[in-house]
Amino acid sequence: MDDGVILVHAREEPPDRWDAAVFLAGPTPRTPGVASWRPDAHAELRARWRGGGRLVVFDPEHREDRYDDYDGQVEWEERCLHLADEVVFWVPRDLATMPAFTTNVEWGMWHDSGRVVFGAPPEAPKNGYLLHYADKSAVPTAAGLPETVAAALRRIGAGASRASGEREVPLLLWRDAAFQRWYAGQRDAGNVLLGARVVFRFGVCWGLHVRVRVTAEDRVKDNEIVIGRPDISAVVLYRPGATLDATQVVLVREFRSAGADGDVHELPGGSGPGGPAEVALAEVAEETGLVLEPARLRGHRSRQVNATLSAHRAHLFSAEVTAAELERIRGSGPHGVAAAGERTYVVVAPFGRIRREGLVDAANLGMIAEVLLETR
Repeated sequence: MDDGVILVHAREEPPDRWDAAVFLAGPTPRTPGVASWRPDAHAELRARWRGGGRLVVFDPEHREDRYDDYDGQVEWEERCLHLADEVVFWVPRDLATMPAFTTNVEWGMWHDSGRVVFGAPPEAPKNGYLLHYADKSAVPTAAGLPETVAAALRRIGAGASRASGEREVPLLLWRDAAFQRWYAGQRDAGNVLLGARVVFRFGVCWGLHVRVRVTAEDRVKDNEIVIGRPDISAVVLYRPGATLDATQVVLVREFRSAGADGDVHELPGGSGPGGPAEVALAEVAEETGLVLEPARLRGHRSRQVNATLSAHRAHLFSAEVTAAELERIRGSGPHGVAAAGERTYVVVAPFGRIRREGLVDAANLGMIAEVLLETR
């Protein structure tokens, strides 16, 4: 197949590569003499596609107007909905000829996926509930089919070339820096992505169920998910003591929903705009009130924080603080960005107490130990 717009009708096999894919969701005429809206959508997509590569259009209407395998049709639609970068919902509902009952279910499944657009003629009945959730989920909406198609193509842009298992990673995640970093590592190891399915998206976090050929072991691994989020910067602020255990370390106490009792103690840190060192300085100021000059910051290694579950890394930094600085911030708070639900309190503790009392989790303990061992 050449590049351009490629139509894939119901029960047909998708091509082996593309730059973008859309699914045309909405009511299908079941009454003779009632025209389908999808040929007009095909024409709009052909006229408006400027990506330069291959745009695949999944059309759930059969090329020969034959619907003789209900289960097969449902399975094909589910598969291709997951393959789509954008699902174009056009709902010209007519309660007599195109009631769109199945469309209601599909909309409920996909409205908050981050990859749908919704359109309907103003006179189409019973779309108020769907439009309510479009607004709630910040879904682009339009009152005309051309505008609905245009909204989907704006989000797709030029797309991105993907083949084989890569096709199952929608542009929404394909363009994510955390995904690309994880995928680059897999490719460098010689592994092959055979398939993927988005499990969840929440804020900047996502979960992807992946199917990977582990080349070195000649086997396929398909029973795990990869969780992605932006990398973090973490900073060990310390005041040397007579011994390693006597070294004072600055922690922040903060309520975290996943904590065993809510409150957790952790290193100042987080994610945000800018490079890792810039983020580190900003997070220290936000969470402790201590403003450091960049020259005081020392860089250490970057590592994954929980390699069995999450692809993100912690960029580790440290800074030795003065006795006066330590006393100024000790017990202070609340700090943090209130608008983001952040409220932190400074706790200063010797490393020995941190170890013995289990004040921090294993990842934070390891980062503290790495810094203190390297700086002694």
